[in-house]
Amino acid sequence: MESLEAVTPYSLATLWAQKYVDKLRAQAALGELPGTQLADKVKGSLRFASSQAWAKTERLLAAEIPRQRLDPDLIDPWQIAEDSRELFERAAESCGEGLSPARFSVQIAPLCGRLRARYSERDPRVLGFLSMQFHYTGQMVLQALSPQERGLFHPYLKVMDDQLYMPLQRMYEGAAVHASDNASSASLLAVQELLPIVTSVAEFICAEVAQRFPDYRCESGPLTDLEVRISSIRDVEMFQVYLGLCALEGSVAAVQQELFPLCVMLYPPLKVEWKLVRQMLELLDEALRSRLSPASYTFLLPYLQAVQGMFSLEVFPESDPIWSHHPDVLRYMGTAQKLLQELVSQEVT
Repeated sequence: MESLEAVTPYSLATLWAQKYVDKLRAQAALGELPGTQLADKVKGSLRFASSQAWAKTERLLAAEIPRQRLDPDLIDPWQIAEDSRELFERAAESCGEGLSPARFSVQIAPLCGRLRARYSERDPRVLGFLSMQFHYTGQMVLQALSPQERGLFHPYLKVMDDQLYMPLQRMYEGAAVHASDNASSASLLAVQELLPIVTSVAEFICAEVAQRFPDYRCESGPLTDLEVRISSIRDVEMFQVYLGLCALEGSVAAVQQELFPLCVMLYPPLKVEWKLVRQMLELLDEALRSRLSPASYTFLLPYLQAVQGMFSLEVFPESDPIWSHHPDVLRYMGTAQKLLQELVSQEVT
C-alpha cells in the first residue's frame, strides 16, 4: 500500500482510470477503420439517437415528475440533449485521435463533474434525466456501428457513463482535502484500497444476485441480459463510489441528498425492487469484509450500515405498495432522515 505522502487526488483518478484498458483496440488494430471515419460516424448518428433516447427517457420518467413532486421547470430537454451531445462529440474526437480511454477518463472528469454539480444543484433528481438520456443515447449510437467499431468506441462510453452516474470528481476533490491532513489519513487509505476492486466486486455481486433471482425481470429484461448486466454492474460500482465519498466527507449526506432520492425516482419505473437492493448491499458487506484490510473495512462499515438502513424493510416495507410503486417524497425523506440520524449517532457513541 502507498504511504500517505503518495496518496493524492491524482493517484485516485489514476486508480479509477486503470479500469479502462485498450485490449479491444489492440485486438482490432489490424482492421481498424481510420479514427476520423469512426468519429464522423458517431457524430452523424447523434441527432437521431438523441431524439430516440429522450423519447425513451420521457416514457419512463414522465409519470415520476408529479409523483415525486419534482418541479418540471427544472427539466430542460434541449439543454440535456445539448450537454449529452457535447460529451459524445468529445468522446468521438478523443477516440479518433487515438487518446486511450484511461487518459480520456482523466481529461473528461472535470467536465462531467461540473455537469453533475449543475444538474444536482437545485434538485439532485434532475441528474437522473441527464444520466438516463446519456445512457440510452449511447446504446443507440452503438447500434449504428459495426461490431468492430463498437469494440473501439464502447470504452469511451463507459468512461462517461461512470463519470455521470458516479460522484467521481467530487470524490477526487474530497481526497484533495484529506491529502494534507494526517489525522484523516484512514479515510483516504480506505478509499485508495477500495477503488481498484469496485468492478470485480460489482461483477461478483451481480452474478450472485442473478443466480438467486433467476426468474426476475426488470424493465429491460432478465438479470442475465447483457445490457441489464452492464447497467447492474455500473449501479453496484456507483454504490461503492458513494460509500468511498461518504468516508472522505465523514458524512452520509451524499447518499441522503443524491443517491437515495435518485434510486427512489428511478428504480420503480425500471422495475428494480427494493429486495434486490437489499440483497446487493448484504453481498457488498460480505465482499468488502473479505477483500479489504480489517482497518479499511472497519472504517467503511458505519457508512455501509447507514446505507443499508436507508433501504431496509423499515423504510420500504414489502407489504406497503406505496414504497415500491408510488413513493411519497415527503414521507420517504422524513423517515430516511430520522433513521440515518439514529444510525450515525449510534456509531458516534
